[in-house]
Formats: sequence, C-alpha cells, structure tokens
Amino acid sequence: MEQRITLITLGVSDLARAKAFYEALGWRGQEIEETVFFQAGGLGLVLWSREKLARDVGLEPGPAPTSGFGGIALAHNVRSEAEVDALLAAVERAGGTITKPAAVNTVGFYSSAFTDPDGHAWEVAYNPGFPLADDGTVTIPDFGGA
Repeated sequence: MEQRITLITLGVSDLARAKAFYEALGWRGQEIEETVFFQAGGLGLVLWSREKLARDVGLEPGPAPTSGFGGIALAHNVRSEAEVDALLAAVERAGGTITKPAAVNTVGFYSSAFTDPDGHAWEVAYNPGFPLADDGTVTIPDFGGA
C-alpha cells in the first residue's frame, strides 16, 4: 500500500448545517447526490450522512455521539499565530466550539482546537517546524529516527 490518503469523509447528522459551517470558514465545495466534496490541498474532504457512511464501510450506524472524543482529530496548519486566532474567530462565528484556547503548547508551537457542529475535532496550529509550501502542503521534518 502506498503511503497516501486521498479522501477523508466525515459522517454528519445534518448535511446542510455541516456544509454551511465549512463554507462559513471559507471552504468551497460541490454538493452531488447528498454528498459534499471539498478540495483540500492534495486530498478531498467529504461530508456525508453518518448513517450512509457507516453502512458504506460495513458497520451499523448506532446512535449519534452527543459528546466525547471520537478517536480522531484533523489538523489544519497555518502560516502565523495571527492566522490561528483569525480562524478561531471564524469557527466561533460559524457555530463551532473552541475546545482548547490558543496558546504555546508543551512542544513549543502555537495551537488550539475546536469541534465542528457534529463534534469532529480539529487542531489548528502555527508550527514553523512543519513548513507549508505555497500550495499549503506540509512537509514532515526528518526527526532523525529510523
């Protein structure tokens, strides 16, 4: 298997609400057959019904989680601390929830976290050690390990 992710699909309870949230953050997508596709750098972020997504991957949907951590966090790196702060303000205006205020973390870079209206966790960070290319792709540094 090649080391690559092409699509990340988020199961949502209300497609229109989820689409409106991401559009309020400046994302532009296409809705096709009750599915929203966003181009996100070199990969795609997809919004789809939680129930349909569960069935599509061979699982029973079960009750929608109402709180707590779902076991995954997406990350959005930016080019400055000011961009972190601006994004957090947009998240709050769009109806997201700031779960960790912006601050310099224990590793030494500026970060924060929020959840979207369906509880999907996102980290937003300015980390000069993970440089961003002009097109927004990140380069994982060589940590000197094996």
